Amino acid sequence: MSDRGLAAVLAEIRGRSRTGVQSGYARVRGGFGLAVQAGLAAGIAWFIAHDLVNRQSPFFAPIAAVITLASSVGQRAKRTIELVLGVAIGIGIGDAIILLIGTGPWQIGLVVVLAILVAAAVGGGTPLVVQSASSAVLVATLTSGANLPYTRFFDALIGGAVGLVVMTLLLPLNPLTVVRRAADPALQEMAEDLRAVGAGMAAKDADSVRTALERLREGEANFAAFAQAASAASENIAFAPARWRSRGALSQYVEGAPHLTYALRNVRVLARRVITALDDKETLPACLPASIELLGDAIDLLREEWARGVEPEATRERALRAAAESGRAYQEGVGFSGGVVVAQVRTTVSDLLRATGIEYAEAPRLVRRAVGWAGRPRGARRRSSPA
Repeated sequence: MSDRGLAAVLAEIRGRSRTGVQSGYARVRGGFGLAVQAGLAAGIAWFIAHDLVNRQSPFFAPIAAVITLASSVGQRAKRTIELVLGVAIGIGIGDAIILLIGTGPWQIGLVVVLAILVAAAVGGGTPLVVQSASSAVLVATLTSGANLPYTRFFDALIGGAVGLVVMTLLLPLNPLTVVRRAADPALQEMAEDLRAVGAGMAAKDADSVRTALERLREGEANFAAFAQAASAASENIAFAPARWRSRGALSQYVEGAPHLTYALRNVRVLARRVITALDDKETLPACLPASIELLGDAIDLLREEWARGVEPEATRERALRAAAESGRAYQEGVGFSGGVVVAQVRTTVSDLLRATGIEYAEAPRLVRRAVGWAGRPRGARRRSSPA
């Protein structure tokens, strides 16, 4: 290998090393709050169970506290309480069964079956069922003759209660940070895919648009996580007075999440119609892919403005520019599929405006004005539409 080639390889290795260190640092920083929460909860749970309740070895108290915290990030309060009950139910059943019939492979299997059936009988969801079963297994494999019946059940209740108090009152995570971490990848991916659709349309490359469409379909999971985190954060912040000052910035995410989910679905329809137009060799004016790329820019701007906690004015301006560009397509001439793309751009812009806080009736009015249809009679608009 030449000196120049070796230098290039070493430079690439250094670049990857820096990227790896930066990614590792970001992950550590992201998990630091949860680590401090779990450590504090474990210590308090042990102190209460050991020193105040006078339990000899209450190791299930800190275990339950840590499980509650680690499993409830981004979850609604109902699911968090289910986790606590699941741990306690599993431990209680495990203690009772092992006390009666001893330990062994079939006893462990029976404990798991009963724990799941009890969790299902009380109407628990997946978190309660999973935690009941895993806690029962833990008890069945960590038996101790010194334990009185149900003592570990109460240890688990102590630990779970401590975990809830720590996460809501003593050291609550910033719900705004939790929501932002869920929203950022969803919005970033959507913005990139919109630009890819626009670029593929401009290059008449249907395959690249298909690839972007697949990513948009996969992005449904990111938006589901975003919506769930937003819903949970709005509920959790009510129990965390220390985080009430974040309610204003958080409301942007909470109120915008459903509209962005609608936008994602409209964008997928848009991408499918772009593929049809390209496959049919339809004439597509240059302003149409440009409007789609502007939509991607608007999504990126929304992500940045929400992160700064400012009014998303730049997002609105860029979205309305996208609508205006799409409106020019009618003047330049479009076929049926191109007209559907224009309609989807307009609908997506309306969804995006709603996500920025624009009222329901105002959003389509602003889009019509941007397209140039604000003062035209309805019949004229219908006659100019390709549909």
